[in-house]
Amino acid sequence: MKIKLSDHFTYGKLLRFTFPTIVMMIFTSIYGIVDGFFVSNFAGKEEFTAVNFIMPYLMILGTLGFMFGSGGSALIGRTLGEGDREKANRIFSLIVYVSCALGVVLAVLGIAFLRPVAMAFGAEGKLLEDSVLYGTIILFSLPAFLLQFEFQSFFVTAEKPKMGLFMTVVSGVLNMVLDLLLVGIFPLGLVGAAAATAVSQAVGGAVPLFYFAYRKNKSLLRLTKTKFDGKALLKVCTNGSSELMTNISLSVVSMLYNLQLLKYDPENGIAAYGVLMYAGTIFVFAFVGYSVGVAPVVSFHFGAGNRDELKNLLRKSLVIISGFALSVFLLAELSAKPFSLIFVGYDETLLNLTVRAFIIYSFSYIFAGFAIFGSAFFTALNNGRVSASISFLRTLVFQVLAVFLIPLIFGLDGIWAATALSEIMAVVTTVIFLVSCRKKYGYF
Repeated sequence: MKIKLSDHFTYGKLLRFTFPTIVMMIFTSIYGIVDGFFVSNFAGKEEFTAVNFIMPYLMILGTLGFMFGSGGSALIGRTLGEGDREKANRIFSLIVYVSCALGVVLAVLGIAFLRPVAMAFGAEGKLLEDSVLYGTIILFSLPAFLLQFEFQSFFVTAEKPKMGLFMTVVSGVLNMVLDLLLVGIFPLGLVGAAAATAVSQAVGGAVPLFYFAYRKNKSLLRLTKTKFDGKALLKVCTNGSSELMTNISLSVVSMLYNLQLLKYDPENGIAAYGVLMYAGTIFVFAFVGYSVGVAPVVSFHFGAGNRDELKNLLRKSLVIISGFALSVFLLAELSAKPFSLIFVGYDETLLNLTVRAFIIYSFSYIFAGFAIFGSAFFTALNNGRVSASISFLRTLVFQVLAVFLIPLIFGLDGIWAATALSEIMAVVTTVIFLVSCRKKYGYF
């Protein structure tokens, strides 16, 4: 039976509705992981370091997709809850068209500033050239990359989460196959890995574009004629500012981690951190996937003025996140060595460093999901200010303080522990905002 945004949600219904989005988000993380696996094992440690070094810059440029997707879904979901489907489709279409144009502009600017940015963050010699080579190829698919991220949210809002999952799986499998061919079989190294990712992103962004443009699609959303609406775009950007801030901050913080690692362990530190980021992407994206999946439901009931269902969604979500947190932490601890072996098993020193880092870093998963959900919850309530505040403090302020101060006491181990400390502070911040805003929204 089809689950609708307007339904009352039990635990089972909530998990069934969000499950495709959770899997979709986890599968999305495979893009970079597959590149990293093939580059590390078939091209070498130096090339693997280059991929991880330049990835934060590429992700910063792709953050508009998160902003338009999450912020747009919040506004569209609220509009659907208010009963105005025609207006919802106009807003949806405007967001997609603006994203296409901005994607082209950002791709051109991204390529132009790629080398200066890499040099500014310490790249030189082979690391610089490899980073520029990989990044340039990836940036050609940036417009599609933005759309791909947006459609992950829009498919949920359109009550088609399984369609979103299908598209993500197709793109991910295509990436794997191309990596196998272009890096594993034909030794094209970084060029092959970048090309594989670029092609898969192009497919993941373009095919949904045609689906939503198809007049007979049976979802709640479709591309139509629209007109410029500055007020709606501003609301979308405000709603999605937390996701924009989250992804920009994470990328900036990754660069700062790289700087610290160049100081404490220049030979193996960045490579070990790259493995942590791959694992972290999988585990953290489980929380992101749930939050993205439930957000349109929250927005719909907020628009409909159904406070009882808001209470129900918040209460059940906190219980689900708690279960996820414990499961993810245990899984991370158990998979520390097996996962590290996949990427750096060829170097015993690097392997031992990575396993130790993995075990310490995994404690952050106990706390990460609550702040991620809290930020998404306020985005869904169309409160971009609170959502952005949680994200800004969690992903930038707390992280920067921790990564620069903790290593002064604990050395290299302090770098791996910094994220856990910042996540604890983020949970406290989230609780403060939930309590202070409870009367305004009536969710408890």
